[in-house]
Amino acid sequence: MSRTPNVSYCTEDGAAWLATAGAGPHGTLALWAARPDAPVVLPCGSVFDVVSAPAMFGRRMLDRMWAEGPGSGPVAACRGRLLLFTAPGTAQRLPSLLEWEQWGARGRAAGPEAIVPPLLCHGTGDAVTVPPPTGTGPDRPSSGCRWLIAPDTRLPWLPGPEILLWAAVRAARTASPVGTEVRISIFPPPATDAKVYDVSRRR
Repeated sequence: MSRTPNVSYCTEDGAAWLATAGAGPHGTLALWAARPDAPVVLPCGSVFDVVSAPAMFGRRMLDRMWAEGPGSGPVAACRGRLLLFTAPGTAQRLPSLLEWEQWGARGRAAGPEAIVPPLLCHGTGDAVTVPPPTGTGPDRPSSGCRWLIAPDTRLPWLPGPEILLWAAVRAARTASPVGTEVRISIFPPPATDAKVYDVSRRR
């Protein structure tokens, strides 16, 4: 696995992509030029949707997406939750896919250990707090939000609802009782704060 440094910091292209989500992208970029450590609130639904998961479960989802799947789009950690940036439309479609998957699991051997905890899906009409592009450091007090995988291009690849469903179901199975599922991961345990993902695998 190759290690890509500084994935927790936006590039100029990544910041420009984020800014296009708002009604005034030039104003957002001007704010970041003056205060690069300032988080902003951006609307979902046109440039990206966001799926918010409890922190530990979200890290299990990332493990699956990077170890066995196509990788992820940008990901932020914010006040005990992981924010996975996804393709527009994901917030509308994912809840029904999860409901169907879990309804079907009740009649199969998957059992309750495969049930996915509630995920918050933010789409059209919603807005999320986006971490500052520069991240945080000793001279930049934390806003409570930071990038785990920051956007680095003007057209980042974003996973759709089917990939999020796939990752969520497998993440639920990694939390099953000992002896019912063996977790295989190339990443440190979720309790490890520092995680490095191979962003070269993003499509």
